Amino acid sequence: MTNIQIQLSWEDPATGERREPRLNVPIAFGREFARMPPELRGQPVARMLLNSTEVSRFHALIDCEQDQIVVVDQGSVNGVSVNGQQLTRSVLNSGDTLKIGPYIITLTFGAVILAPAPVTVVPSTIQFNPSTNLPDPSFRPAQPVTPLGSNFPPPVFQNELVSVQAVHATGKPIEECDYLAVGAGLGSFIWVDLLRLSGVRGNKIMALGLEGEPYARYKRLCLNSQIPLHERLRSNSDSCPDNIWGWPSYALRESWHDLIKGKLDAAMKHLWQVFSEPTFAETYTPRAANVFDSIDREAKRIGWDKIYHYGRVRAIRKTEDGRYCVAYSRQGGGNHAFVITRYLHLATGYPAIQFLPDLQAFREKYQDFKTVVNAYEEHDHVYQQLEQHGGKVLIRGRGIVASRVVQRIYEARKQNKEITVLHLMRSPKPQGNKFQKATRNVRNHYEFQPFNWPKACWGGELRVMLEKATPEERKGLLSDWGGTTTADRQDWQYMTEQGLREGWYKIEFGEVQKVERDAQNRTITYIQEKGFGQMALDADFIVDATGLDAKVEASPLLEDLVKHYKLPLNYLGRLVVANNFELPEMRNGNGQMYASGAITLGGPYAAVDSFLGLQYAALVALDGLSAARAVGVNRLNVFSSFGQWLKWVLNQSPS
Repeated sequence: MTNIQIQLSWEDPATGERREPRLNVPIAFGREFARMPPELRGQPVARMLLNSTEVSRFHALIDCEQDQIVVVDQGSVNGVSVNGQQLTRSVLNSGDTLKIGPYIITLTFGAVILAPAPVTVVPSTIQFNPSTNLPDPSFRPAQPVTPLGSNFPPPVFQNELVSVQAVHATGKPIEECDYLAVGAGLGSFIWVDLLRLSGVRGNKIMALGLEGEPYARYKRLCLNSQIPLHERLRSNSDSCPDNIWGWPSYALRESWHDLIKGKLDAAMKHLWQVFSEPTFAETYTPRAANVFDSIDREAKRIGWDKIYHYGRVRAIRKTEDGRYCVAYSRQGGGNHAFVITRYLHLATGYPAIQFLPDLQAFREKYQDFKTVVNAYEEHDHVYQQLEQHGGKVLIRGRGIVASRVVQRIYEARKQNKEITVLHLMRSPKPQGNKFQKATRNVRNHYEFQPFNWPKACWGGELRVMLEKATPEERKGLLSDWGGTTTADRQDWQYMTEQGLREGWYKIEFGEVQKVERDAQNRTITYIQEKGFGQMALDADFIVDATGLDAKVEASPLLEDLVKHYKLPLNYLGRLVVANNFELPEMRNGNGQMYASGAITLGGPYAAVDSFLGLQYAALVALDGLSAARAVGVNRLNVFSSFGQWLKWVLNQSPS
């Protein structure tokens, strides 16, 4: 047996993204490959880097011995498991599961590996349409504006440094400000809020985006993924986008409101949760409506309605005088304008929704956007039909969104018991991610954690550790700490336990080969299941709950910026930022550019897209602006901070 190829399939523990490389034997697994066995030196060996502290420098080797494919532990610290059993050497069969550190890798091979038949490449994302800011499965993003493909932005934007005089010569409207927030979502709002608290007047700040409410897209995604306004978010009580101090917290506010309504038991329950979480009680999280209402209050207090301007940002360029020029489209498509600013903040959020390629191919083939849906699209029709007629739902993905979909179906079953759920997972999850002496709890193949990262990533020792780490060390740390998890909530675990016990909820494992439609217009998912060959799973609906996409390549604006200035990207395809979230390569004289949110994951902070993560990024960015003596910025001290907090309590303008 020579020139044997093996397909490796796993979900990245850091991000949950799917990896499916196809490599020739022999294959070496390790963190650094500082040494190789003498018999392999000088030979072509496929090297698979697994960045985790649980993986040894040269951990394991897959090779061919006497017409058999074997895996050999190379004296690793944590060992190698095959199908859940730790072994030093084992013969491998197609479909076996290999566990190396936090990586659970499924192996697929045969005696002869045939080249796959040519297929039409189907995009694996659903873009947000920039005209509507809604998920649009039919929208295909335009190419980046470099080289220019239209008459706007103008040809002067091909230069590395743009002449302000040349921009004026276009005759388009031009505005100038000291501070510009691009995105106008929660990341922009928190940055603007802190600017206002630090003394910057509202008429010196602009925010460009597509919707006036800074939480508009976030709220829509929550509602689409079945988190109604009365339900609780996955954010704890000490991170309040409207309140940089975190006092009073959401828990205290909710307790007070319950108390004045005479609901003493409910008020005490919230306080007990905060006091005893997570050991004796579930972690407190706020209701969605309370969060959005509090942001509305703060937006009005800081004058957000005058700071926000509708605009679809098309391109960003450095200017010759040490500032930045932003080209954007106003309402109406052909109405274009420019903003010139000294300090710029990028918080564009998620440009696309991840969508499994086989499900996207199904929708492309059958033009069916009702039967196969993404959890972040509007899909209430699924639950309405289930409540009226019953049926079977197949769920893909096993994170927090998948758990919320299961809960919504559980509620639908109160109306109609003829509803069943088939939860399809690629492979079993026998053990949770491990870091040092801590191992995450796993139950029914779900990995539990109160939030998407360990809490010490927000402000504890893990945050400091990540800031001090090298890029390669960060990759390993994020791999150990991350992964696909769901909330450790007793009510939801009870629902799944009840479903398994009563038989209306079932978990299946397998690699999806294709999704088709039968004569009754039901979906048929063909999977390769270990030990059973090919199986066909029928369902009335399929819900993809695999998450969101924040890679630079998914955003025409960011891709253009990266290509034009040759900006580096990290291993996750996100922007490389300094520890204060500045983009160092974009510094332009006294001008500075900062970023925050999911587009910075892989850098100095883990929980970048959380409320507290956005606040932390804004705080350290303001420290950078203060150190650069940015105009109008007065660094908060104990007295000015207390004064601003009093104004917040009294609902008075910051300045």
